[in-house]
Amino acid sequence: MTATPGSLRSLPADDSMTTAHKIHQSDLDTTHRALRFLTAGSVDDGKSTLIGRLLFDSRAILADQLDTLSKRAAGQPIDLSLLTDGLEAEREQGITIDVAYRYFATKQRKFIIADAPGHEQYTRNMVTAAAGSDAAVVLVDVTKLDLSVDDVPLLPQTRRHSLLAHLLRLPSIVFAINKIDAAEQPGEAFRKVSAALTRFAEAAGIRVTAIVPVSALRGDNVTQPLEADWYDGPSLLQVLEGLPTVQETVEAQLMLPVQYVAREGEGTGNQPRTLWGRIAQGQVLPGDTVQILPSGQTAIVAELRRAGETVQACVAGESAGVVLDRQLDVSRGDWIVAPGAAQPTRSFQATLAWLDTEAAVVGRKYWVRHGNRWVQARISAIDHRLDVQTLAETEAHELKVNEIGHVTVELQSELPLQPYADNRVGGALIVVDPTSNSTSGALLVR
Repeated sequence: MTATPGSLRSLPADDSMTTAHKIHQSDLDTTHRALRFLTAGSVDDGKSTLIGRLLFDSRAILADQLDTLSKRAAGQPIDLSLLTDGLEAEREQGITIDVAYRYFATKQRKFIIADAPGHEQYTRNMVTAAAGSDAAVVLVDVTKLDLSVDDVPLLPQTRRHSLLAHLLRLPSIVFAINKIDAAEQPGEAFRKVSAALTRFAEAAGIRVTAIVPVSALRGDNVTQPLEADWYDGPSLLQVLEGLPTVQETVEAQLMLPVQYVAREGEGTGNQPRTLWGRIAQGQVLPGDTVQILPSGQTAIVAELRRAGETVQACVAGESAGVVLDRQLDVSRGDWIVAPGAAQPTRSFQATLAWLDTEAAVVGRKYWVRHGNRWVQARISAIDHRLDVQTLAETEAHELKVNEIGHVTVELQSELPLQPYADNRVGGALIVVDPTSNSTSGALLVR
C-alpha cells in the first residue's frame, strides 16, 4: 500500500548550474497542489450525494451527463449520487461498492475526490482510497442517531473509518454532519452530535480539523455558508480549500524504492544502468554516497535523470533515475538509501487493519509487499485487538474482518522498515493471502 500524494514542484534543469545544491522544505512551492480527499462513513450517510453536490455546484458536470440525469429523474429532483455510483450493482442496490474518483476545481484550488464505500464488507476499498489521500471527510447521518440523549452514540462505521483515517496518518479529518435539514431542532442536533464526535476524537487521539453541518441533498453549507443563528462557521468547501496536502519530507535521509532498472545501449559488456523509483523521503544529488539494501553495498551517484533530462537534484515526491559510479547488483524491490538511514530487520511490531473474511491467525504464512518487494511473512503474535466502540485494548487470538489490532510479524527476508509515523512509504505493507491472492490486510509499522 503506497501513498500517492501530488508531486512537488520540480527543480528545473539549468545549464548554468555548475554545482548541485541541497533543497530545503521551504523552497518547495506547495500552495497550489491539488487536494486529494475521500468521503467516508456509514452506509446511506450521503457520501455519493455530497460529491454530486460539490460537482453540481462547481459546474463540473458535463451537459450530456446533466441531461441524462434529468431524464432519469422524470420531473423529480435529480439523484446526484448517480454521478459517482457508476457500477450496475451500485445503482441496483443504491450503495457504493468500489472507489470512484472525480475531479473538480474552484478559483482557489483543484480537487481529486475518492468516494469510498460505507458498507463493512468493502472496508478494504476505503483503506485503499485513504492511503493516497490528504484528507478525509467523514459523514455522520443525523437521522440515524438517537438525539433524545445528551451522550449521542455514534455508528460503528463512523468510528471505524475515523480510526482508519487516523492510523493512516491523514493530515486532516473533517466531520460533516449530514441531513441537518431533517432534524426538528437542527441547532440542538448539531450541538449534541458535535459534542459526541469531539469526545470520541479526544479519546482516540484524533485531531479534528473541523466539524460542519451540511445537507448534501439541498446543498446547505456545502459550497455556500449556512445562514443560521446557531452556526456561523465556514462551508465545507471553504474548509477544503484551506487544507494542507501530504508533504514528503525533503530534509530527511534518502529513501528510494527501486521500481525499474533500465539498461542503456545494446549488446554485451559494461552497459550503464539507470535505477528508477519515486523518492519516499529526502533528496539525492550527484556525488552523494548511497547504500543499496538489502545487500548493504555502497556507491556514489554519478548522474541523476528526471523525465528524460539530466538534472542536478531530485527530491521527495519526484520520480528519479539514479546512475551509480560502478556496477552493482540492483533489481526491482531494492532500496537506495543514505548510509545508515534504515536497518533491515526480520521482525517488527505493527498495527494491522484486517480486511479479509478469513480471520488473521498466529502462525499462518502470508505474502507482504513493502515498496516494490514481495516477501513471505507470518504473524508470530497478536498482542491485542482495538475495540472500536470503547477504544479499549482487549486480548485476542485472531483478528476478524474489519478488526484492528497490534501484532508482531516475522519475515523470511530482511526489509528496511521505518515507523509509519515517520514515512508513509517505508512504514507501510500490504498483506496478501497466498491462496486466493486477495488483499487481506494493511500493516503500519510501529
